[in-house]
Amino acid sequence: MAAGQRTPEIVYPESDGQPIAENTRQLEVIVYLYDNLCALFADREDVFVAADLLWYPVEGHPEIRTAPDVFVAFGRPKGHRGSYKQWEEDNIAPQVVFEILSPGNRYRPLLEKFRFYERYGVEEYYQYDPDFGILEGWIRRNGTLEPIEEMQDWVSPRLGTRFTLEKGELVLYRPDGERFIPYVELRRRMEQAERRAQEAEQRAQRLAQRLRELGIEPEEG
Repeated sequence: MAAGQRTPEIVYPESDGQPIAENTRQLEVIVYLYDNLCALFADREDVFVAADLLWYPVEGHPEIRTAPDVFVAFGRPKGHRGSYKQWEEDNIAPQVVFEILSPGNRYRPLLEKFRFYERYGVEEYYQYDPDFGILEGWIRRNGTLEPIEEMQDWVSPRLGTRFTLEKGELVLYRPDGERFIPYVELRRRMEQAERRAQEAEQRAQRLAQRLRELGIEPEEG
């Protein structure tokens, strides 16, 4: 390169041009995991959860990348990112990765992803096929990802969550035993709680009014 010429800037795209999911069933599971993992670690500022975010493990090599369906990186702060550039993240690789399969998945790309995760430091890798109700997992031992022999009731060392298949559906339980809640159910619970709070407030107001009618000034709460 001639003197005075600038080194071309390396571009790390923030999209691979692929959809987050190929069908609604796959998307539903991705959202289920993402929402509940975010909730699980809501009080920890050093745990970053992402979905369909490009991960670049090697600086200077934008061609080395993948976008896990969901991943969790311990030791990294929350916050928005266009991609996960590992050298900007204290060189911490995502420790836990999830892939949710769809009918369009092929063996070779899945094998390439497995090798990627094994090479670049993933500690726990989970793969779920919602169409066939198949759950598989691998855990890092002696530098390689080795299969978990029994996934039913498996407890993730990193997440503390328990994995189950219930009628073929993936269900996770928090360390306190509470079941992961789909967003629709979570929203319904929130609305019910808000409604109960409103009803309690209305009852309190009616009681206060009745006391005033009796000449009794209600105590301020």
